[in-house]
Amino acid sequence: MTGAEVLDVGREGVVVLLKVSSPLMLVGLGVGLIIALFQALTQIQEMTLAFVPKILAIFLALIIMLPFMGSTLGGYMTYVADRIVAG
Repeated sequence: MTGAEVLDVGREGVVVLLKVSSPLMLVGLGVGLIIALFQALTQIQEMTLAFVPKILAIFLALIIMLPFMGSTLGGYMTYVADRIVAG
């Protein structure tokens, strides 16, 4: 493989990483923002109030997004395997 092909595989890997991780990160950001707003409005500063809903929301999003994540990672693995076989 030439240097340009290696860079293409690396660039595609970064794009796949962003595709796979962004839904979970956005869910965590959204829930964290809602919890922070709730804490600011009620002046409740309990640390577990911030973590438990985030963990549950991310776990639920993971269950929902798992087929998409698996197919995206499987497609990338097929792409990398084809590039390896092609030499």
